[in-house]
Parts: sequence; C-alpha cells; structure tokens
Amino acid sequence: MTFGQQPRNNGQYNPQYNTPDYNAAQQAGYGQQYMQSDYGQYSQNYQYAQQQASAYQYAPAGSGAATMDTTMAYSYEQARRVSVSKVYGEMTLGLIVTAVVAVLGQITGAYYAFLMTTGMFGLIALCVAQIALAIALGARVTKMKSSTARVMFYVYAALMGFTLSSIFMVYDLGSIGVALGVTAAFFFALTMFGMTTKFNMLKAGPILMIGLIVLIISQLVLMFLPVDGMTRVVCAIGLVLFAGMTIYDAQSTRALLNEYETQGPEMVKKISILCALNLYLDFVNMFLYILQLLGNRD
Repeated sequence: MTFGQQPRNNGQYNPQYNTPDYNAAQQAGYGQQYMQSDYGQYSQNYQYAQQQASAYQYAPAGSGAATMDTTMAYSYEQARRVSVSKVYGEMTLGLIVTAVVAVLGQITGAYYAFLMTTGMFGLIALCVAQIALAIALGARVTKMKSSTARVMFYVYAALMGFTLSSIFMVYDLGSIGVALGVTAAFFFALTMFGMTTKFNMLKAGPILMIGLIVLIISQLVLMFLPVDGMTRVVCAIGLVLFAGMTIYDAQSTRALLNEYETQGPEMVKKISILCALNLYLDFVNMFLYILQLLGNRD
C-alpha cells in the first residue's frame, strides 16, 4: 500500500475501510504507525536538521542550539568591532608619525634645507611620491602582504609629515593647536554619526567623488588665477565635502570588513590598512581646511 492511497482488494475498492470504526482507528493510530516506519524516521531526522540549521527555530529541550547560535553571532559582532578599532588604531599611529616628522622637519631645519636644495622640483617630487604610494596601496592592497601594506602606509604618513612642515612657516603654534583640536572633535563626532546612523551614506559615493574632482580643479585654478575671497569659500566647501567623506569612509570601513572577513585574518589586515589610509586622508584634509579658515598667519 502506498502512502495516501486507500487499501484495495484485487483492484476494487473495499467498503470495510470506509466504516466509522476504521476511520477512528486510522485517526488514533495511523500517525503513530507512520512515525514508526522508516520514512517517518527520515522525516524526523530531516526536521531536526532544519531546526539545527536555523538560529531561532524551536530546538529540542536541553539542546542549547539557540544559545550556541546567539553566542556565535555575538562573537562575530565582537570581532567586527575589534577590526574597526584596529583600523582607527592604524589611522591614529599614522597621524602620530605625520606629526612627529612634521615637528622634526621644522626643528632640525631639514624641510628648509630640502627646499633650498631642490626648490619647486622637490615639492613636485614629494607630491608625486605621495600620490603614487596612495594609488599603489589602493590598487594592489589585496595582492601584497599586510606587512608591506603597513610599511607603505607609514612611509606615506612620513612623507605627508615632511610636507606639512611648511605650516610652521606660515601659521603660529596657537592656531595649529586650535585647528588640530577642532579637527579631532569634529572627526570623532562624524565617525560616531556614521557608525550609528541608519542613513546609508554609501549611496552618496559618486556624488562625493564628483565634488572632490571639482574641488581639486578649483584649487588648481586659484593657484594661477587668485580671486579675493574665493580661497575661503573653497576651503569651506572642502571642509563640508570631507565631512561627508568621513561619514562615507566610516560606513565603508564597516562594509569592507564585513565583506572580506570570510577570506581570513590576513585579508582583514590588508583591508584595515586601506581603510586607515582613507580615514587618515579625511582627517588631514579637514585639518588643513580648518587651519586655513581659523588660523592666524605668522
């Protein structure tokens, strides 16, 4: 007899199976007999596997399946937070390297001697080296060792610091300190907003990129065709733009770490360096714009 078919006698329908007694017996015992069959046992096993695969399905008493899945989800979330913390740690170390090199370059007179020796060619070479390092790190970070990516990042930070030694020739120490403090507070608020808000800033990526290109072109034009008052306007626009970039990179950091976490710790380290570079650039650019807006020239 096949499941779901009525019993038959020589191909003919048997009336005895349509009696009330048979129907009652069928309702009372047929399900139990079916569950005792091999097919019923397979069904039980399949249902149990489904329960184990789902985090919040009804698990058998004492199995601890829901507890294990909750613990695992918490472990993954904790690992993501640790990875994000490492990104900001790398960024902070990069900023410290930049600050130390900038101060040493000014105190020792190395930056002034470099300018006297190389002139405009030296400044152009510094800019080209920084751009080349940033492009190489962004394009090949997944193909290089994490230690190599970290060294490239710190070399970039050192070159940036050497370049920023020039601000000590233009602004007094009080203005530099105020701009640095305002930038740190502003940056912290923006990153916290980016990490906690439900607004998806990643959709604004193309708009921010177009704004960045327009900003760079505007600054190049003002270098050759200075217009009274336009420099402060461009600085204000640049500050707003990099504020948006900070929120974008904060959310992008979390998204990239989630995307690459399945490829192992080594890949996560590489992506962390790239994210640290992006956040580092946001901080430095905001600092320079705030310094130009609030700083007193010495």
